[in-house]
Amino acid sequence: MDQRIINLFDEYTHKPLTRDHFLKRLAELAGGTSAALALLPFLEVNYANAATIAESDDDIVVEDVKFDGDGSPMGGYLARPKKPGKYGSVLVIHENRGLNPHTKDIARRVAKAGYIALAADALAPFGGTPENEDEARALFAKIDAPKNLNNFLKGLDYLKSRPESNGKTACIGFCWGGALSNQLAVHSPTLKAAVAYYGRQPEAADAAKIKAFVQLHYGGLDERINAGIPAYEAALKAAGVKYELYVYEGAQHAFLNDSAPTRYNPEAAKLAWERTLTIFKAQIS
Repeated sequence: MDQRIINLFDEYTHKPLTRDHFLKRLAELAGGTSAALALLPFLEVNYANAATIAESDDDIVVEDVKFDGDGSPMGGYLARPKKPGKYGSVLVIHENRGLNPHTKDIARRVAKAGYIALAADALAPFGGTPENEDEARALFAKIDAPKNLNNFLKGLDYLKSRPESNGKTACIGFCWGGALSNQLAVHSPTLKAAVAYYGRQPEAADAAKIKAFVQLHYGGLDERINAGIPAYEAALKAAGVKYELYVYEGAQHAFLNDSAPTRYNPEAAKLAWERTLTIFKAQIS
């Protein structure tokens, strides 16, 4: 698919473009309204592909949970191993569409690998993630950033309080959640590992505050996010932070999201996930 079309969809999903404006520009690039409408199923997510681990899987238990946030209740989707024991915990942070079926599946994948996984809903203070993705995106503009950060820090505390927890925590985030994963690395001195997929980097000056092991994954074609890599990597090196940074050539933004047909890259996704689980094993098992 024309990279200009993929870049336009990326702009639509991350900047305040109305759907009408997006469709008009898509029609211009595609050569007409009919062609644009034919392309939509290849651009927009299809959650029929978002269940690689079933909720009924014999090895895991899933439940909806609530925990105290910064001035308002927080909620999320928790998945954990069924076998009794003490496990490391992973806070799973969604993209800028909220807590959706894909993110819940990520939590189940983490649980299947042997960890407690909490996919917290950043939109819980607004009543939770709506089904309409454009409505969900609009709510993100209303999020209070400091309170949101505190909400997720409290999510880490909640995970530590679980009776199945071994006290070690990590986080993994995607896109908007990748940026937040970087922020948790900056602001949580007890976090063991922060994994950020195609997420905006923190201020370079904040790298010195990071105590966690940082693992960073980027799509080679993701120019918007990748522009921040050099300054962040230089700051990590200068601060002596332990990190791994991977750029997957030919991969788009959101390359791990198997519900996004045009951007999903199965080879890059498989390799990145293997690397992620290696870090979890080393840091929180």
